[in-house]
Amino acid sequence: MSTKDLVDPVNERLPAGKLFTLGLQHVLVMYAGAIAVPLIVGRVLQLTPEQVAFLISADLFVCGLVTIIQSMGATKWFGIRMPVMMGVTFASVGPMVSIAASNPGTDGARMIFGAIIGAGIIAMLIAPLVSRMLRFFPPIVTGTIILVIGVTLMRVGINWIFGVPVGATAPQVVDPAHADWLQRLASLPEGTVPAMPEGLRLAATLDNVNYATPLNMAISAVVLTTIILVMKFARGFLANISVLLGIIVGAVLAASMGLMHFDHVDRADWFELITPFRFGLPIFDPVMILTMTLVMIVVMIESTGMFLALGDICGRTIERPSLSAGLRTDGLGTLIGGLFNTFPYTSFSQNVGLVGVTGIRSRYVCVMGGAIMIVLGLVPKMGALVESLPVAVLGGAGLVMFGMVAATGIRILGGVDFKANRFNGLIVAISLGMGMIPLIAPQFSMWLPHAIEPLIDSGILLASITAVALNVVFNGAREVSEEDLRHAALQAEGGH
Repeated sequence: MSTKDLVDPVNERLPAGKLFTLGLQHVLVMYAGAIAVPLIVGRVLQLTPEQVAFLISADLFVCGLVTIIQSMGATKWFGIRMPVMMGVTFASVGPMVSIAASNPGTDGARMIFGAIIGAGIIAMLIAPLVSRMLRFFPPIVTGTIILVIGVTLMRVGINWIFGVPVGATAPQVVDPAHADWLQRLASLPEGTVPAMPEGLRLAATLDNVNYATPLNMAISAVVLTTIILVMKFARGFLANISVLLGIIVGAVLAASMGLMHFDHVDRADWFELITPFRFGLPIFDPVMILTMTLVMIVVMIESTGMFLALGDICGRTIERPSLSAGLRTDGLGTLIGGLFNTFPYTSFSQNVGLVGVTGIRSRYVCVMGGAIMIVLGLVPKMGALVESLPVAVLGGAGLVMFGMVAATGIRILGGVDFKANRFNGLIVAISLGMGMIPLIAPQFSMWLPHAIEPLIDSGILLASITAVALNVVFNGAREVSEEDLRHAALQAEGGH
C-alpha cells in the first residue's frame, strides 16, 4: 500500500494548480445562488446601485471567510473540518423581503442586520441543542417549509421578468391627462371649488408600457432556454453551472442590445475593504430577531442532514462534537454576516453534491474556494458588474433557482408516507395554505396589532409554525433517526 493510499482524503493536500482549479469549480457552482440574495434584498430595500454592489461584494467576502472557518476549523468550537462551501440561505429571503418592503432604505437594512446579528448569537448558543429539536422537524415538516420557501420566492423571479407591481413598472399608471386635470383643479382660487379631501389620489388606469414588455420576456426566455439546453446536453461540471451560463448568455444578449450600462462598473474601484456597519448601527427588534431565529433553526436542521450525508460521501462518521461545531459555525457565519452588512449563512448542498460527483473530498479545495470568494469580494468592480445585470436576465434564472427550492421540498415530501398516515397530507395542505396567505392577501393584517406584523407577514414563518404544531398534534414529537436526516439531505441535493 502506497503512502498516498494512507492519506485521509478529507485532509489530503493537493498540488497548488489542481487546488485552485477545483476551488474555482466550487465557486462557479455556487456563484449564481450567492449573488441572488443581495440582489433581491438590495432592490427591495430600494438601495442605490452602489449600495447594492457593496452588498454583493460583502456577501462574496463573508461567503469566503465563513467557508474557510467551516472547512479549515477555528478552535474546537467552530468548523466541521469537511469540504463545505457556505453561502446565504434562501430560507431567510422571505422574512428579509417582508422587512425591506415595509422599511425601505438604510433603516430597513439596519433592521435586517440587527435581526441577523441577534439570530446568529442565539443560533451559536443553541447549536448543541439542535439534536434535541430534531423530533419537531421530521421530513414532513422540513419538506413543507422548503416547499413554501420556494413558492414564496417564485414571486420574486416572476416580478424580475415582468416588472415589480409598484412604482415605475406597475401594470397600470395614472393617466397624465387625468393628473394634469387634477393639478389644474387644485390651482383654482380658493372657494371656486369645494375643498379637496385630504389624501385624494387618482387611480392608476392606464396600461404601463414598461410592464411585461415582450423584450424582457424574450430575454428571460433565452436565459431559461439556455439553462434547459445546458442541463439537457452538458455533463459533469458544465451541467452544474447551467444557471451561471444562462445568466452569462443573457448578459451578453442584453449588452449587445444596449440594455446593460457600465457607468457604475467604470466608477467602481479595483480594491476596497469590506467594513462593518456600512449602513449604520443595527436596529434590534425582538420580533424580527425571533423571526430570523426560527429561520435559523430550520437552516440548522437542514445542515444537520447535509453534514451527515457529506460524512457518508467522505467515508467519515460525524461525531456529535463535530456536528455541534459545524452548526455553531452556521450561527457564527450569520453573526459575521450581520456585522459586515450581509445575510444568514449555511452549507450549499449543490457543492456537497459536487463532492460526490468529482470524488475529490479534500477540505482544502473548499478552503481555496473560500479564498477565491474573499478576493472576489474585495474587488468592487465585480459587485458593480453583477448589479448592472438587467432584472430580465435574472428572471429566467430566478424561475430555475427558486423553482428548484420548491422542487427540493417536493422531493423531501416524496419520502414521506402519505398512504399509511393520512394526517401527513393534512399537515402539508393546511401549512401550505397558511403559507400562501401573505402572498394572496398581503393586507390581511391591517386590523391586527402592528407589533406582530413582522412575525405574521412571512408566509414561511406561518407555514413553519403551522407545520410544527400540526405534526405534534397528529404525529407527536417522535425521534428522527440519523438515517432519516441523511435521506432527506440527499433528496434535497440542489437546494440550499
